[in-house]
Amino acid sequence: MTHLSLSPALRGGLLALLAAALFGLSTPFVQLWGRGLGPFTTAGLLYGGAGLVALFIRRPREREAQLQRGDAGRLLAMAVFGAVIGPVALVWGLQRTSGTSASLMLTLEAFFTALLAWRLYGETVDRRVLIAMACLMAGGMVLTLDQGLQGNVQLLGLAAVMVATVAWGVDNTLSRGVADRDPGQVVLAKSSLGVVATVLLAGLLAEPMPNLLAAGVLLGIGATGYGLSLRFYLLAQRTFGAARTGSVFAFAPFIGALGAFGLGERAASVLLVLGGALMLAGVVLHLIESHDHEHTHEVLEHEHAHTHGDGHHDHSHEPMPQGAHSHLHTHTALVHKHPHVPDLHHGHMH
Repeated sequence: MTHLSLSPALRGGLLALLAAALFGLSTPFVQLWGRGLGPFTTAGLLYGGAGLVALFIRRPREREAQLQRGDAGRLLAMAVFGAVIGPVALVWGLQRTSGTSASLMLTLEAFFTALLAWRLYGETVDRRVLIAMACLMAGGMVLTLDQGLQGNVQLLGLAAVMVATVAWGVDNTLSRGVADRDPGQVVLAKSSLGVVATVLLAGLLAEPMPNLLAAGVLLGIGATGYGLSLRFYLLAQRTFGAARTGSVFAFAPFIGALGAFGLGERAASVLLVLGGALMLAGVVLHLIESHDHEHTHEVLEHEHAHTHGDGHHDHSHEPMPQGAHSHLHTHTALVHKHPHVPDLHHGHMH
């Protein structure tokens, strides 16, 4: 029973870390290869790459739940916040501040994701989580002070990165509603909508065209740092909840800061180190949270990819399928106690 109850959290944490690594490493490379390009052009190439990889990661109907017509409004909102406002603000900010401070500022995405998940979905926020969120916010304030001391251009760049974290926090919270759908379909739909919008805006603003090498590299960065990363993020949300996935994903900025250091950026200050330490403390506090109490599962009918033997899917098949599969199924009422996270089956209020 212990193995069954802990494995979803472990799996969700590892998926979120993988998503964080891919996205975190993309940030300094976007700054490097996006030089001289407009933010809408760069965002369009990044999500163009994400859309291309999504064509190859879609799953058949019997393995994953498919998108529904009712998801259209949510997907459109996800594209506006996550594939237009977020990347455009990030690219604009990266052109006006250091890669290290911008990467660390992205940690605030976890703060906004946790805040919205608490307000909109009722995900658990105890004292430890509140302290963690306070550390993240304090770290962001310290980084803002650090950049403000270096000049208005640096501060404006950091403010733009903060706008990106708010936009992606909204996007992360919205994506919880389609976490049970095929991640490949979600990535493809969101990326396609984002590419159309950013390419049209880039044309209207007459942004400069990239050369073939820069375009190819940015498409590759988008395929891994935005396409595959989003797929793993959605899978993590499915088993880990929006707030906790966002918290683990907050390791991405530290990976990005290391990437910026590896690319030759050596600028650092006492305030930057202090801000990074506060943010790291907030991430760690999120990750060591423990949640275990008796809870009630109401009767529920839904469709998503699942396996049997996890303590929540005990319906029968003839013959019994092997591995993950998807179909409409019913959960009967159940009261039990075990460690859990706010996944698709633990959205109860506290």
